[in-house]
Amino acid sequence: MPLVTQPLKVAPGKGERTRQRLLEIAVRRFAADGFRRTSVSDIAREAGLTPAAAYAYFAGKDGLFQAAVDADASALIEAARSAGARGTSVRDQLFLFVTELRERVDDYPLARRVLSGLEPEVAARLVTIPSLVALTAGLADELAEAQEAGEVRGDVDPAQLAVGLETIVLALLMAELQTGLTVEPERKDGVLATMDAALRPPG
Repeated sequence: MPLVTQPLKVAPGKGERTRQRLLEIAVRRFAADGFRRTSVSDIAREAGLTPAAAYAYFAGKDGLFQAAVDADASALIEAARSAGARGTSVRDQLFLFVTELRERVDDYPLARRVLSGLEPEVAARLVTIPSLVALTAGLADELAEAQEAGEVRGDVDPAQLAVGLETIVLALLMAELQTGLTVEPERKDGVLATMDAALRPPG
């Protein structure tokens, strides 16, 4: 009987550890002080590096900020999707995902800052960060599989549906965070009803 071997976990090299350290500091500093009041020099100094060394890992301040937002948003999305995986169907998982995003966003301060509209000068460039692109692509794949299984209506392009659902979810989060008000229950129910109508198979 052959032995089942586990893949070896390769420890990250020094360069990757340095990059991760810079990202961790950048997430915290950008979240606390914002894009304009945070300098690469401050982040590099806290990491024990020169600014020139930091620029070897990221293409300037914009590049570092986008990478930091992507890292924080990716962690938020992963946490919400892991919790949402408890659902028994794609629709259930999506509804749980939306709920978990709202409940967990305060734990990811840089993602929350951007969604709250506190970085208007750079926010427009963040809609194509890898975490959002991957979220939409993954959702499109899941919807396509659910269509084949008859769980989701099959007369809508799954890629278009994924983009629409992502837009609704982002709009809901941004509306709640930017107004500082809790979205009324009937409005939340209306959003979920709209999503359900878009997904539910006829009959």
